[in-house]
Amino acid sequence: MNVLSSPTLLLAPRVNETGLQLRTAAGRRGLRAFTASSWRAPQELTGSRVHLYGGPLFADAVGAALGLGPLEPAAGWLAALPRELTGRTVELTTLGAARRLTRPAFVKAPADKHFAARVYRDGGGLPGPELLDDDTPVLVSEVVRFAAEYRLFVLDGAVRAASRYACDGELSVGAPGSDGPELSAFAAEVLAAAAGCAPLPSAAVVDVGRTPAGWAVVEANAAWASGGYACDPDAVLEVVLRAAGPLDLLPGADRPFLRELPQVED
Repeated sequence: MNVLSSPTLLLAPRVNETGLQLRTAAGRRGLRAFTASSWRAPQELTGSRVHLYGGPLFADAVGAALGLGPLEPAAGWLAALPRELTGRTVELTTLGAARRLTRPAFVKAPADKHFAARVYRDGGGLPGPELLDDDTPVLVSEVVRFAAEYRLFVLDGAVRAASRYACDGELSVGAPGSDGPELSAFAAEVLAAAAGCAPLPSAAVVDVGRTPAGWAVVEANAAWASGGYACDPDAVLEVVLRAAGPLDLLPGADRPFLRELPQVED
């Protein structure tokens, strides 16, 4: 790869609002922005220094051919945090085990959207083995109500941008507002824990929220596949560039957080 070439921000064919904002931010930064016309690696970008913003399926389709190193939090990151930060019991288990649940629980796949992430009355409502294998990893959580939820774009252990994205489970985008000071204090606690018991990649998204019992972590996700909501696009771009850039420029400490990319034949 020619790492001296002008960097390019590659966007998925179906560009969302965050993608449009990042395209503009890339221009302000002097980067080229390229929107893919299909789910194949653009041949004109082969051998270039490419950074990606798009969903997991797009990363899987083009990442290996373009020499990308997309980072994502470990599947068990949320479950590794202490209960005082999650506000609930969280278990990393398998879909086969979750199908045997006899109580309500919030169930989701750690990274890919294999099925709807929501509260299930019991395991009988989960996808059956004819759709997804028993060994598919899932997170099973106690049900809690979040009064407000916030997205944090994190780089090198510090919050670079923050936005509210939901209130009482409904979309509500805006600045942190009066919750800002408490949000900052809780985020510092979470990132301090992440430096110890639950490491994160150097660039990631962490969602947190306010519950009737206090602040709690919602989840962590890949920055290159996360919406920016009301976050500063320039700050979001800074995180995204690290989160999905050239594999051969990736710091060694981030290697454990690499998404495994399939080899796609042309």
